[in-house]
Amino acid sequence: MNIALLIAGGSGQRMHQNIPKQFLTVEERPVIIYTLEAFQNHSDIDVIAVVCIEGWETVLQAYANQFNITKLKHIIPGGKNGQDSIRNGVYELEKHYSRDDIVLIHDAIRPMVSQEIISDCIVKTAQYGCAISVIPCAEAMVVTNDELSSEESYPRDSLKRTQTPQGFTIGKICDLHRRALEAGITNSVASVTLMIEMGEKVYFSAGSEKNIKLTTIDDIDIFKALLNVKRSSWIKK
Repeated sequence: MNIALLIAGGSGQRMHQNIPKQFLTVEERPVIIYTLEAFQNHSDIDVIAVVCIEGWETVLQAYANQFNITKLKHIIPGGKNGQDSIRNGVYELEKHYSRDDIVLIHDAIRPMVSQEIISDCIVKTAQYGCAISVIPCAEAMVVTNDELSSEESYPRDSLKRTQTPQGFTIGKICDLHRRALEAGITNSVASVTLMIEMGEKVYFSAGSEKNIKLTTIDDIDIFKALLNVKRSSWIKK
């Protein structure tokens, strides 16, 4: 079984809006609905779960009903940070599913995730036990110690930019979180960084430049542009 776990526990303070960014309406739909639809429409995703910011659970369920997100089976309380929210999510899934089932952990604010990205993450997770969506680093990279200047560059060919989904077997990711708590690690920025901090090897799956994370108002503008391009591609020539 393949389960999508959407992380929608953040308040989106960097967006400077009155509501969480995952619930902002863009082109007549909430952002989270675009993300939910990507997994709803994927034939290999059996179940969707969402870790939801406190107070928005009823809104989320109402939107899911309105937009026919029938695979949504679990709405789970968010935590005080990203690691806490993910742990809440995977621990809840562990109660309902096998340790060998696959969970794809995905940012609810990455609404342009493609069917191909989801497929490759599932395949690589089944093959290696985990899979992290990545893209190449195209920019020149420099190191700074003062946020103002640099005297050192870093070879970009040695770097990957990580995205979500990040796939694991349920048993693997739950065991990882237990070990992390025992080690006193409580605020790792992502599942991939938690894996590395715990000495685990990670494997890559396909990402995309279009698979953007909506963090700022500028990202919303890019998202709107990508939506318009997508709509144009549906028009018969």
